[in-house]
Amino acid sequence: MGNREDLLAGAKRCLMEKGYSRTTARDIASASGVSLAGIGYHFRSKDALMNEALFEAMREWGDELAATLAGSVEPGATPLRRFEVAWDRVVESLDRLRPLWITQFELVGQVDHLPEVRAYLVQGLRAAQDGLAELFAGIDPATDPERARLVGSLYQAMLTGFLSQWLLDPSSALRGHEVAQALRLATA
Repeated sequence: MGNREDLLAGAKRCLMEKGYSRTTARDIASASGVSLAGIGYHFRSKDALMNEALFEAMREWGDELAATLAGSVEPGATPLRRFEVAWDRVVESLDRLRPLWITQFELVGQVDHLPEVRAYLVQGLRAAQDGLAELFAGIDPATDPERARLVGSLYQAMLTGFLSQWLLDPSSALRGHEVAQALRLATA
């Protein structure tokens, strides 16, 4: 790897260990084995490097989750069964990536001061909504964009609320079958 890649890897490590706002340029330089000057040369600033590290970590998580979920639901599964299985896979990924989720919640409170992060999170939110509609409900966003938007937004809101509960008290995390049962009770 070159210095740029080493800095990015070091920043991702710091992001997972210390979070976004607690990571210093010295932390990144130490974790990457690259001088402080390398940050400015390759990324202009520590914040630009941290943003890129965050965006890359989120993309990697999304790709990994999509690959995991692709083969996890049996063919012909009902929408509710598809939801249960997908929800459980998401929950399984949360513990391993807890620092990434904490960082995202940390940044939501700072988006008015971080326009680049806000733009990326909004873009990611829209892509996530489409992905969640397809994953949980089998809706193709290309052929039914409005339905995907509505259903994906609902799933995104549920997942975001669930994440905040899970970050505070992982022992209260609902499994897929419990969320499905709650949905049945709420719509009865």
